[in-house]
Parts: sequence; C-alpha cells; structure tokens
Amino acid sequence: MNRLFALIFLSFGCLLFSVRASAQSISLFNGKDLNGWHVDVPAMDTNKQAVNPFLVRNGLLVSLGVPAGHLITDAVYQDYRLDVEYRFAGKPGNCGILVHASTPRALYKMFPKSLEVQMMHENAGDFWCIVEDIEVPDMEERRGPKENWGITEGKGRRIKNLTDGSEKPVGEWNTMRIECLGNTVKVWVNDELVNAGINCTAQKGQIAVQAEGSEVEFRKLLLTPLKQ
Repeated sequence: MNRLFALIFLSFGCLLFSVRASAQSISLFNGKDLNGWHVDVPAMDTNKQAVNPFLVRNGLLVSLGVPAGHLITDAVYQDYRLDVEYRFAGKPGNCGILVHASTPRALYKMFPKSLEVQMMHENAGDFWCIVEDIEVPDMEERRGPKENWGITEGKGRRIKNLTDGSEKPVGEWNTMRIECLGNTVKVWVNDELVNAGINCTAQKGQIAVQAEGSEVEFRKLLLTPLKQ
C-alpha cells in the first residue's frame, strides 16, 4: 500500500495518524463545520453565558478571540507540513497555532502542553514553549538570559523569530508554513523562513488554533505528510 495510516489509541483518547508513508494532503478544515475538532474553553465550564469563540462564517474558520481557549484536532499528527492562510480582518491582534499539543490546560490552566507558533501581529513565527522545549541558534540573543529560560509559568518561554517585515498589512491574507519533521520545527511566513529549531521535546501531538483576544479568519489549514 502507498498509504499507511496506523491508528493508535493514546492515553488521552485520540488517534495517531502515522503519516510517514503518505504524501496525500489532508484538509483539516472542510469549510462547513468543525468536524474533526473539539473546543477547550475554560470559561465555558462554569459560565453558561460564555459563547464558543470558534465558528464557521462564509466558508472561513473564525476565531473570535474571546473567551480565550483552543480549537484542537481530535487526531494526533507526526511528521507533516501544515500550510495555513490567515488574516486579522479588522484590527491587528494575537493568535497562534500550537503543534505537538497534548495535556490540556498544562500552563496557566489554559494552554495545552505544546509548542506555539506565534501569529501575533508583527511577531509571526516566534516560538513559545508551553511545557515543551526547543533549541535554536543564538539562543541567548533570541530568548534572553539563560538563567531565565524555562517552559512553565514565569519563565523565559519566548524565542524570537529571525526577521521583521514578513507579514502583510492587516486585512490581507498571510501564508504560514509549519514543518514538523522528527524533532525539528521550521516556520515560513509569506515564503520567508522566519524560525527553525531542533531537539524539540515532542515529536507528535494534536494541532490547535488559539482564541487569544483578537478575531482571526482562516481559509486554509492543509496538512501534508512528510517522510523522514
């Protein structure tokens, strides 16, 4: 067989898609509904008035930004390229894509254990370590003093991207490519390599979209399996 999807039930009840033997792209968003995803928004646990911040509008996946939380794939993925097209349709703000996500609410009782690829306006491509870690060249220059590094609350978790000016003006569509292969993670924004790390402490996990204060529209979330 040219394709091999090994379905393994993990402890958190999700499926691991073994994508190493396939080159067929998978659209994670069908343009109609949130099939294949689930929502984790802490405010919805206790506040009956809290709305789901993730919806489909005019064929686009929309993160309203509030209340804060995550839209998380039901499946777990490993060794892939994720092509994303997104924009801040109204005003610049904050959002992110989380890769290798696992334990829910592991940081600040909000963020799943993961590596965040930042989409915040003018900071797209930063890494944020969320109870996972990664290494890049010039770590002290890009992460700050070594004694402050860490992966939990209050630690130096941000690793700045390599470039400025990669993003398009607010209202225009940006492309982001995230490549996860083995323990490496690389990020391109509008075809410019903006970050690359090695020795990531996770090599597989769910993929998550954030609701983090700003409305963001997505028109593409295309995953292509890669071979090591």
